[in-house]
Amino acid sequence: MFVLYEEDGAFKAGTILADNEATLQVENTHGKRVKLKRANVLLEYREPGPSELLSRAEAEAEALDTEFLWEVCGDDEFAFADFAAEYQGHKPTPVESAAILLRLHSAPIWFHRKGKGRFRKAPAEILQAALAGLEKKRQQAAAIEHMRGELVDGRMPPELAALLPQALYRPDRNRNEIKALEAACVDTGLSSARLLLKCGALGSSYDFHYNRFLFEHFPEGSGFPAFAPAPLPSALPRANVAAFSIDDASTTEIDDAFSVTPRAGGGWRIGIHIAAPALGFARGTELDAIARRRLSTIYMPGGKITMLPDEVVQTFTLTEGRDCPAVSLYLDVTAGLAIVGEESRVECVPIVANLRHHDIEPFFNDDTVHGEDGPDFAWKRELTLLWDLATVLEAGRGKAGGNEDRIDFGFSVDWAQHTADGPGHVSIGRRMRGSPMDKLVAELMIHANFTWGRLLDEAGVPGLYRAQGGGKVRMTTVAAPHEGLGVECYAWSSSPLRRYVDLVNQWQIVSVLQGSTPAFAPRSADLMAALRDFELTYAEYAEFQRGMERYWCLRWLRQHGRGEVDATVLRENVVRLSEVPLVFRVPSMPLQLPGSQVRLVVERTDLLDVEVDARFQRTLAEPESQDESRAADAFGPL
Repeated sequence: MFVLYEEDGAFKAGTILADNEATLQVENTHGKRVKLKRANVLLEYREPGPSELLSRAEAEAEALDTEFLWEVCGDDEFAFADFAAEYQGHKPTPVESAAILLRLHSAPIWFHRKGKGRFRKAPAEILQAALAGLEKKRQQAAAIEHMRGELVDGRMPPELAALLPQALYRPDRNRNEIKALEAACVDTGLSSARLLLKCGALGSSYDFHYNRFLFEHFPEGSGFPAFAPAPLPSALPRANVAAFSIDDASTTEIDDAFSVTPRAGGGWRIGIHIAAPALGFARGTELDAIARRRLSTIYMPGGKITMLPDEVVQTFTLTEGRDCPAVSLYLDVTAGLAIVGEESRVECVPIVANLRHHDIEPFFNDDTVHGEDGPDFAWKRELTLLWDLATVLEAGRGKAGGNEDRIDFGFSVDWAQHTADGPGHVSIGRRMRGSPMDKLVAELMIHANFTWGRLLDEAGVPGLYRAQGGGKVRMTTVAAPHEGLGVECYAWSSSPLRRYVDLVNQWQIVSVLQGSTPAFAPRSADLMAALRDFELTYAEYAEFQRGMERYWCLRWLRQHGRGEVDATVLRENVVRLSEVPLVFRVPSMPLQLPGSQVRLVVERTDLLDVEVDARFQRTLAEPESQDESRAADAFGPL
């Protein structure tokens, strides 16, 4: 005798070895012996053998029409054997009974199981809903397969193109488009970014990085919402000065300018003039909400995203040829450059010139600033005087000579040029930090930020300060020393077109100067929230800028086809290239002294992961001094 039974969700057949009424000892088709309760036996039969029964039943089951079985069976619960007899019109053979069982079991949408070998047909309405669901899944599977095939063949499905940012940066794995993308990635062995780049969904690797930043920080786009215009303030006194700014050629948000006016009796009145958007819109307005949300202008090689709309920037930027609203700090200095008086004013300042570094530095630099026989040029007298004053201010802080040996790198991207890596031809320039113009601007801004921070503190009006103690820089609402700068307090106030902190401080400074109610009261929760948000956001923007600079360094390497490069060892296996500010690890490099010069062979650059692999070739030179070694070793983290 043989039996058909169910075990672990599968139907099996075997030979009865022993019958103990309540239990059976059975040997299955694989020679394994099992003990069965008689209640678990679905069918006892004499022929055919167990293996033949299952193979023949499976073949006959395939020929049975499930829909027809559903139509002819009754609405009540039934046993498969009884239904087999009714269907066949005679006592069914073991194969016929088993075939019915297998077909019923394989169609759970059509027939619901009610126990061992017992079923009930699905109600019509439930069946229709289930079939509709199956058809939907079938269509979804077909759509996934179609999109997968398109991606594998290097074509971008339009359904996925509509979800591009989400697919790259925050994929929803329940969506068919993402399932297709992941399947295609498995088939091609490529990451989603590389596959989409191959399919043309991304214009270049640059788009991948830039769009990720927009997705995270500007999900609705980098454009500005509607806002009420910011009118120029009226009835401001006009300053009797001729002010000029000093900026890079690419600067459009001109925040600061200077003036030099002779004083009766000798000496000069030095004016530090800061653009005053705080006079154009108040806290709580639409423009305040925009600035509060962005918190800072975001800079990157080849572009920027401004904190304020262009219309507002153009209204308040210190453009030459017009009178501009400003908050001014005047320093009365003697012929010996001693400061004998200070005055802050809200006024309208005539801007007569916007000087640019590239125009002035050939004539005003370390080599010419002291030379009496140096070239003559417009603004020479004023710039020389301001530089002399900056030197005095720097010495007064006790921080002279801090960064003269550091190199600043400037990135310029010509988007009109195309390379093998996409639009954009990058140029990376070098200039020594601490040039006369750098020092001039920096020292006067430090003095203004210190003076206005002290003004707020003495007036009992809260502001946002930068403080440093123990080497750590932090933001605070309380005036505190900045040890790195050597000042008693330091309140960012000189870039209100570019930083929300400066705009907040300008509102507070104007309230003190005009005797009005401050925008933020002491212990204001909104002021603390702005401080926290600014610190976090400003750090994220800075990290993005560093990341994009690293990206463009790799573009520069590829653009110039650099195979061999020279680098400075910073520590262990970390190096910095000599020509561009690219820092990376070289695992193959033997131990070197920090400050050593080495030659490397670039073996691979990856613009998506922003990585470079290089092989050590040889040591060019060891550091000449311990100072050089320590300076290299002190370089920041990778």
